[in-house]
Amino acid sequence: MSRKLMSAAAVLLSIAPCQLLAQGKGMRLWNLTTATITGFELSPVGKSEWGPNQTLNDKDKEVDHDERLRITGVEPGRYDARVSYAGGKQCLVHDIEIKAGAVFSVADKDLRDCNK
Repeated sequence: MSRKLMSAAAVLLSIAPCQLLAQGKGMRLWNLTTATITGFELSPVGKSEWGPNQTLNDKDKEVDHDERLRITGVEPGRYDARVSYAGGKQCLVHDIEIKAGAVFSVADKDLRDCNK
């Protein structure tokens, strides 16, 4: 392999990890509730315009206690969340601040207006 080709390859290999590090793990939900979440939808605060079920981003399509879930298709900001559990229970969490590249949590104490 020529010296120029080796140098170019070294430069390309050093750039790729830096780009991955810059992306980080993105926005993530940390489930601190005592149950497994089966649905997690976000809406701008006070709008009730629910987005897609974020639990579909998880390999088993649910978020166990103490598990983190990658949130996609959402801009940083303030949101209400609709949290669903097996058996049909749904609760709301009001005014969650979601920051770029950060983890936010939902705990039992945050749940409001549960239907069961």
